[in-house]
Amino acid sequence: MEIKFFDSELKVMEILWREGDLSAGQLAKILKEETGWNRNTTYTVIKKCIDKGAIKRTDPKFICKAIISKEDVQAYETEELVERMFNGSKKQFFASLLSGNALTPGEIQELKDMVNNIE
Repeated sequence: MEIKFFDSELKVMEILWREGDLSAGQLAKILKEETGWNRNTTYTVIKKCIDKGAIKRTDPKFICKAIISKEDVQAYETEELVERMFNGSKKQFFASLLSGNALTPGEIQELKDMVNNIE
C-alpha cells in the first residue's frame, strides 16, 4: 500500500476506523461536531478517499466503508517518516524517540519485551 493521505483524509478515515461503516451524512454530522466542517467539505474529502481506493461507497444511503486498515496506514506513514527524516535508518529513528523524553521503568520494560519477542 502506497497511499499518501492528507490530514483531512486521515480525519475521515479515523472516524470510519473508530465507528465502523457510516453513511456520508453520519460522517458529515460527526465531522461538524468534532472539527466544524460543513457537509460539502466532508463530501469532498470522502470523494478524495474513494478516488484513492481507501473508502468503498455502497448504495443505497451512500454507506462508506474503510477498505484500508489503520495499521496499514500507520506502517506506511512510519516508513515514509523514517525514510524522509532518518535516511531510512530505523536505529536513528528509535534513538531519536528514546532520547526525546524520559520513559517510565514500565515503558522501558515493555519496549524490552517487544524487542525480545521479535528475536
